[in-house]
Amino acid sequence: MYNKLSTMFAGLKDFFLLWSSQTLSTLGSSMTSFALIIWAYKQQGTAMSVSLLAFCTYLPSILFCFVAGTLVDKWNKKTVMLICDSVAALCTLTVFLLLVSGHLRVWHLYIVNTVIGFMNSFQFPASSVTVSMITPKEQYTRVGGMQSFSQSLVTLLTPAIATAVLSFGGLRIVLLMDLGAFLFAFSILLFAIRIPTPKVEQEKTPLRKQLSEGIGFLLQDKPLLGLILFFTAVNLLASMGGNGIMPVMILARTGGNETTLGMVSSGIGIGTLIGSVIVTLMKPPKHRTKVIFFSTAISFLLCDVGWSLGKSAPFWVTAAVLGNIPLPFLNANLNTIMRTKVPMEMQGRVFSAQSTLQCFTIPVGYLMSGFLSDYLFEPFMAGTSTLRGRLIVLVGSGIGSGMAVLFLLTGVIGVTISLISAVSKKYRSLDI
Repeated sequence: MYNKLSTMFAGLKDFFLLWSSQTLSTLGSSMTSFALIIWAYKQQGTAMSVSLLAFCTYLPSILFCFVAGTLVDKWNKKTVMLICDSVAALCTLTVFLLLVSGHLRVWHLYIVNTVIGFMNSFQFPASSVTVSMITPKEQYTRVGGMQSFSQSLVTLLTPAIATAVLSFGGLRIVLLMDLGAFLFAFSILLFAIRIPTPKVEQEKTPLRKQLSEGIGFLLQDKPLLGLILFFTAVNLLASMGGNGIMPVMILARTGGNETTLGMVSSGIGIGTLIGSVIVTLMKPPKHRTKVIFFSTAISFLLCDVGWSLGKSAPFWVTAAVLGNIPLPFLNANLNTIMRTKVPMEMQGRVFSAQSTLQCFTIPVGYLMSGFLSDYLFEPFMAGTSTLRGRLIVLVGSGIGSGMAVLFLLTGVIGVTISLISAVSKKYRSLDI
């Protein structure tokens, strides 16, 4: 048994160090985000106030990621990651100081999230390329499963720990725990992890041309570009529904019950945790693209549609668990396709181009979710039209029912485009 495990995880010592320490740091950051969402909702009580938090995080990340990836290909990856982590920690420290002085306002969080988003534009390509550099190629799918495992573990633990800490120690303790996790991860990265420096000839190509090489690579591979554009649409729908307003809908439909929100958020973590374990231990599939598309369809059906139809905590939690089991299959296989198709020396540029193309719709979706919820769907479900009467049968009535209608729409559209893509023949070359 020991020999089998040793073979299964061979060559992953440095990855284990990076993965475990960064997971702890991510848990601290996630707890802070969760606590600040609750804090912001209590201050203003609108979907827009919460969706703007996510918008301010994602917009600079998308705007600068394209340039950042090109620069990261030329820079020391470890240094980039250390700087990005440090700036994020300074942002958390700023929030803490504003809080203890009694001056913290919601608009401060928008500024802080914008700075963090800017640093994420460099952190993402640096960490993505680093994982490729310290991981044997035959372990890419397993590493993808482990990354999904850690993400799901963070999602599972965040609401439980954050809610408990908020109840007994308040937001201040959550922020201090975040800073402590950062110091640990920073020390591990600085002193314990060796990231090899690939021998790449100094490029004399102008920066403008280098910037175009990432998108140029994708334009030459039509199936790969098509897969990324598929996720452009998926991310728009996901940010309009689940990722954008799920916390607000749960709080609205339960009278601000933080425990219920924590249970649903933990359900997401349980689902992705189960899926991650399966992906990590199973053999890589032969048809990666079909796994990706069917996983996406199942997730939209069970999460978005399921959440829209649910009217109680047990229903929402069940939908969260079942709907998130497929996500690690999606992420692990997409990451394997990208790492296999893209040369190591171009991964920073190409991964950034990928992120820009498939994620630029995320901030748009967040803005749309807040606007549509507050100014269209919620007022509509408070009216007296015939269509409203029919929708009440499905999603119920009262505060939050308008957001449930938005969930229903995004879910149905997401399932439809995923199934259409699954039967398309143009993606088959990506399975080779």
